[in-house]
Amino acid sequence: MAVDQDKVMELLHRFVGDLGATVSAGGIVTGHRLGLFRALAEGPATPEELAGRTSTDARYITEWLRSQAAGGYVTHDAATESYSLTEEQAFALADPDGPLYLPGAFVLALGTLRAEPRITEAFRTGAGMGWHEQHADVFDGCDMFFRPGYLANLVPAWIPALDGVEAKLTGGGRVADVGCGHGASTTLLAGAFPRTRVSGSDYHSASIDRARKRTAEAGLSDRTSFEVATAATFGGSGYDLVTTFDSLHDMGDPLAAARHIREAVADDGTWLIVEPIAGDTVAENLNPVGRVYYSFSSYLCVPNAKSQGGTHTLGAQAGEAAIREIATEAGFGRFRRAAETPFNAVYEARP
Repeated sequence: MAVDQDKVMELLHRFVGDLGATVSAGGIVTGHRLGLFRALAEGPATPEELAGRTSTDARYITEWLRSQAAGGYVTHDAATESYSLTEEQAFALADPDGPLYLPGAFVLALGTLRAEPRITEAFRTGAGMGWHEQHADVFDGCDMFFRPGYLANLVPAWIPALDGVEAKLTGGGRVADVGCGHGASTTLLAGAFPRTRVSGSDYHSASIDRARKRTAEAGLSDRTSFEVATAATFGGSGYDLVTTFDSLHDMGDPLAAARHIREAVADDGTWLIVEPIAGDTVAENLNPVGRVYYSFSSYLCVPNAKSQGGTHTLGAQAGEAAIREIATEAGFGRFRRAAETPFNAVYEARP
């Protein structure tokens, strides 16, 4: 067999980058948990100074800073042997409540990989693994990963992109936030539209507990309610807006969920479907974003769908055509892509 050495070296370069990224993910999560990025955003620091700011060990901090600088997440000054964050690095790494917080994605990734032995066995047996069986970091990381995008886009861009929805919610509407998780989207909608009532539902009871706590802390309990229910069993009808944020593709029977949503939405209502950005073919998704979503999907989305019977197992890269087919078969007569971001496609379905 003739091996092209140039192609071998190309593969090795990719391997080194991937291995470094895999191992350094732990360091980013450590930085998140210990507040290292936030402390470094206060100003340049030597390892000893950063250790003093964060009550940590200087020798560990030295190695951590070197690792982060090698990965491009921290900036190194060779003249002073100090480290700092650029404005862009601080924007992306140091504000958990901002419009972009990259460490949350790594919390999600490491939490996801904790299930590797069980998922590997599932590859052999075809068994499923429900979201509720995943490590707690999956729920926390998922919230941290998606919330910044919702914060930046949901109220400012996505709601205005829907036909007539903003006016309904401003005047006082009814919203069902299906698969609400920890309630990030529920809280944003309730906070932005004081006259609207928002009902959140999720089949995971621990997530509903967190969602209730979040809205209570935000002073929004008077306009929100929650229930433990699946997307095919949540209560109520006549909703002006039903939302599913990055959840439809996880469901074992998304068609049953879509049919229930059709029954629950008012005849002049809207179903807002936010899904991972994807093309309709595999070839269209062979890119860095597709790689991220296919990898998470193998460990989270497909196993969860299979644990629920898996009639569709859409996966995180289903694409617009598959989502449109689900909505149409469920009885929605109008369907369009209303908006998109680098990570999400936003669809509007109406009766």
